[in-house]
Amino acid sequence: MYKKLLAVVMCICLLSFVGCSKKTDTLSVDNGDEPEAPSSPTETVKSVVNPLTGLSDISADKADDRAVAIMVNNISIAQPVQNGLDKADIVYETEVEGGITRLMAVYQDVSRVERIGSVRSARYPYVDLAMGHNAIYVHHGQDPIYCAPHLKDTDDVTLSEKNYGARIKNGLASEHTLYAYGDRLWQGLVNDGWKTANSNASAWQSFAPEGTQVSLSAAAGSVTVPFSASYKTTMNYDAATGTYIRSFNGTVRKDYTSGNTENFKNVFVLLTTIRDYPDGKHRQVFLTSGSGYYFVNGTYTQINWSKGNASDSIKFTNTDGTPLTVNAGNSWVCIADMNTSQPIIG
Repeated sequence: MYKKLLAVVMCICLLSFVGCSKKTDTLSVDNGDEPEAPSSPTETVKSVVNPLTGLSDISADKADDRAVAIMVNNISIAQPVQNGLDKADIVYETEVEGGITRLMAVYQDVSRVERIGSVRSARYPYVDLAMGHNAIYVHHGQDPIYCAPHLKDTDDVTLSEKNYGARIKNGLASEHTLYAYGDRLWQGLVNDGWKTANSNASAWQSFAPEGTQVSLSAAAGSVTVPFSASYKTTMNYDAATGTYIRSFNGTVRKDYTSGNTENFKNVFVLLTTIRDYPDGKHRQVFLTSGSGYYFVNGTYTQINWSKGNASDSIKFTNTDGTPLTVNAGNSWVCIADMNTSQPIIG
């Protein structure tokens, strides 16, 4: 009997010792609730579908954030020092003035892009394009006549070396040296109280299931868009990667820092009316509706497109009016004049 009693006492003491040890290892919390178990070092964050690409490549919290749209310098002398275009979910290109184009790179998760730029000033059609994604619009300056009044319709951020950006020496004049750092930019937006949550993070297009390869009616090894006599964007299909690689006037463009080519799964050429504003300098781009072409996987087809209001996203349809099925992946969108910039398909 004594031995049995002694065994019971020893068990009670042992359990008390274990309980005390566990308690001393537990972090205290103010509300008295049990803390969550720490994540395992090998635990991975679950990826969800990126609404801009249809690819499962972002974390769940980023899918519900607003996209960020950044104006990127595309004047020919600054193209060799461009950063971050190869990481963009969507890039828009259209005319601005003097026969040149400018780019707007859109990112669902800008924080994972090291450097973007160089950053230049805003133009009216890009405000509409950014609004169509409910994106925070980042630029450095603006056309004061036509664009400046339109900026009040959206959340726009003027980037400077004192405000989320930095001047980087790249051998060019100062106007071509301003870059955004993705993580610094996003943290600055959050810390400064910008509205960063997206209440309607619906898919940009009707994407095919991830892993499905869309094939269209005709072959297209390349497409060239002659925006002007001196500005021709070419997308050459690379069968090894299943993407189109961007060239400018015959020169393959690469990221300034990494040296990576700019590969895009989808290429759109949207035709519309583009004409001079009354000042005879800046270009007015009509973004209501029109015809165009869709290129993917070395094939292409004719499409129709429409936008409607400034806050509406561009939508693509087949020529019979049914929704266009878009391959999951990133996209380059050229918006060109239907009278002077018909694409050359090779």
